[in-house]
Amino acid sequence: MQALDGLRVLDLARQGPGPFCSMMLSDLGADVLLVEPPAGGAPPAESSVDEARERRRAHDATRRNKESLILNLREQEARDIFYKLVPDVDIVMESFRPGVVKRLGVDWETLRELNSRLIYCSISGFGQTGPYAQLAGHDINYIAMAGMLGMIGQPGQPPTIPSAVIADFAAGGQAAVVAILAAVVARQTTGQGQYLDVAMTDSVLYTLASAASGVLAGGPAPKPGEGLLAGGVPYINVYETKDGRYVAIASFEPKFFAALCEVMGRPDFIPLQNDSARHPEIREHLETMFLQKTRDEWFEELRFKDVCIAPVLMLDEALNDEHNRAREMVVEVDDPRVGRVEQIGIGIKFSDTPGRVRKTGPHAGEQTDAVLDRLGYSADAVAALRERGVVA
Repeated sequence: MQALDGLRVLDLARQGPGPFCSMMLSDLGADVLLVEPPAGGAPPAESSVDEARERRRAHDATRRNKESLILNLREQEARDIFYKLVPDVDIVMESFRPGVVKRLGVDWETLRELNSRLIYCSISGFGQTGPYAQLAGHDINYIAMAGMLGMIGQPGQPPTIPSAVIADFAAGGQAAVVAILAAVVARQTTGQGQYLDVAMTDSVLYTLASAASGVLAGGPAPKPGEGLLAGGVPYINVYETKDGRYVAIASFEPKFFAALCEVMGRPDFIPLQNDSARHPEIREHLETMFLQKTRDEWFEELRFKDVCIAPVLMLDEALNDEHNRAREMVVEVDDPRVGRVEQIGIGIKFSDTPGRVRKTGPHAGEQTDAVLDRLGYSADAVAALRERGVVA
């Protein structure tokens, strides 16, 4: 058994937060049907399969555990098929610009008439309302508008663009999961579904609750490289090591700072943790010390010394780290075309209803015929729909 067994999702979302959200739901047992546009194309013939493309599909965690149906929702017949699916699902997800689903006829107001228990989740950059609702954007735009990008970097330098998709995945995608599951719980009491407006900019700003609290209380806005958690103090920082790599230090609490001073041979620094005038001296000493050994040597020496140290790993190193492997953050799954492949593991551990990678991602439209068969369409009717470009 999995936590979300029996939960059924129609996923109209395209890039970024939507696929990540439905990946999380499907990892925990939900049945997710991707409703994709005709541009996705049908599964390639065996003779024309491109091996590199197949491997990319097989390793793509954001499509795993899902099925795929291609519908051209600009056609009324395709919308009629979609409408037949809606009464039997719990959730519809979409990530179009506000107003698009209304024009396609698959909006909340239309679908709620078909299923009063439906939970409809719209994920967008700036939300369904407000002056910026219709603006185009991507992750960097959302973290910029939320005030996060302006906090990242070094003093006197341009903002540093994070490689991680913070707004799409860490904020937007996971916020959508929380919203959907909260609505599922609420439905158990009310018996009714509801509409969810998840804006990535809102979600990024939400994650800045602590920093925002200080500003709203009259404090200054955090500046790049100057805040407590942004490298503004020597005991929460990154340091280069002998091999040109880095370690991350976060000796924030006094006991951890004291341990750092001891192992670095300067116990006299212990009473100076909050003396900003002495911070340059402490930083210079730490810079000199960390250059004397390699990253991995320092980690091995200090990992159990309670100084809060971690090696700054590249992603390939993180995927092969002994702890991440022990935590099953890389898993193997069988793909019918390319064999056994590795994918990212599931980040939430359950004692009784664990998540599971059941299968690799489908080709676009791979389950079109099977879905239409379940809806009662004959083979001849499906062929006719395909001929007219309604399905693929």
